[in-house]
Amino acid sequence: MTQDVVLGGTFGPLHDGHREMLRTAFEVGSPTIGITSDSLARKTRDEPRYIPSAEEKRKTILKYECEKLAEEFDREYTIEIIDHPIQKAVKEKRFDTIVLSPEEKVDERVAIINEKRAKNGYEPLDTVYADMVEAEDGERISSTRIINGEIDEHGAIIEWG
Repeated sequence: MTQDVVLGGTFGPLHDGHREMLRTAFEVGSPTIGITSDSLARKTRDEPRYIPSAEEKRKTILKYECEKLAEEFDREYTIEIIDHPIQKAVKEKRFDTIVLSPEEKVDERVAIINEKRAKNGYEPLDTVYADMVEAEDGERISSTRIINGEIDEHGAIIEWG
């Protein structure tokens, strides 16, 4: 029996770290992927930056990546635009597992999610961490680094000059 998996993110711009998260989710089960709405994406950023539209760009690119994985793993998937970072994981009993990136503060988020799930009478989510994907320089690949022109989506260093 496959697991009902939940994961979320901004996915903009999509990079190999995101691809590793998606691959991990499809390995575990049938994922529901929450892509942050444009307004939530702006609220959750420490620094202002350009974020492509969820409906017009990010969801389309994410769907392209998921189609390949769905075929490879013979899984169903759903992509939903979300307006709250944890609401889906808290409010839907069907989820068994949450897939997370190996970044700071995710354990705190899972604890909050599972506490709220318990209040709703739901089982806690199992936690699966995707592997960290490093750029050529050994630092983590991130959308911010891509937007800043340091690396490309695969972690290759961009040389200027």
